Amino acid sequence: MMRTSCLIRIFLRSLSIQSSFNFWRMQNLGFAFAVIPLIKSVSKDGLHASQMLSRHLKLFNSHPYLAGPVLGAVVKLEEQTHDGLDVIDLKQALMGPYAAMGDAFFWGAWRPFSVIGAVVLLMEGLLWAPLVFLMMYNPVPFYVRLKGFIEGYRRGRRGIDFIGGLNLPDLAGKIRWASVLLLAILAMLLSQRAGYAYAVGPDLLPGFLFLGVILICFWMITRGISAMKILYGMVALFLLLSF
Repeated sequence: MMRTSCLIRIFLRSLSIQSSFNFWRMQNLGFAFAVIPLIKSVSKDGLHASQMLSRHLKLFNSHPYLAGPVLGAVVKLEEQTHDGLDVIDLKQALMGPYAAMGDAFFWGAWRPFSVIGAVVLLMEGLLWAPLVFLMMYNPVPFYVRLKGFIEGYRRGRRGIDFIGGLNLPDLAGKIRWASVLLLAILAMLLSQRAGYAYAVGPDLLPGFLFLGVILICFWMITRGISAMKILYGMVALFLLLSF
């Protein structure tokens, strides 16, 4: 059983896995940097340490927020086996699906939702909106990183059950719908300002625009347009309207 202090060092190093991203082997340098405390802890001699470091310098590319669960499982497997092929196979098996789920949830759903929420608060005159965005956005990825690392180390190969239990694809879809509603609220705020500016029914215009945005979004979904395209298209439209 590895010492808790060593696991803490590995996790803290994993937070910077994206800082040394390269187009040759992607996140391999960050991953190797994170496992150095592990290598120092379990290696028997210089040759063994060199072999461990070499296999973690191979190509690795996943979502940075889901690299923690992969790392936790790898640490557990390194303790249990002397066969480096098992470790390499585990990394290759997890990094692709985790990258897809992480991109769809964090980049495609949670970050836009947090940004739109902050913009709505800013439109209402809250100058602390950028800080609210950081406080709203960051706890979720940090929780997934930390809890995923802990569960990956505790369960080993079965650490994937934790990520599966989060059901990120389904959650991403729900958050995108919430983002569309926030966009409608943002449209109301923008139209209200426009209504007062041009004296065009300021009391009625927000309601009509709100209803119009919802109906247009539903129509586009029935036409097979993805929620991601709708979301980013509405963001671009409202940015243009704000000017």
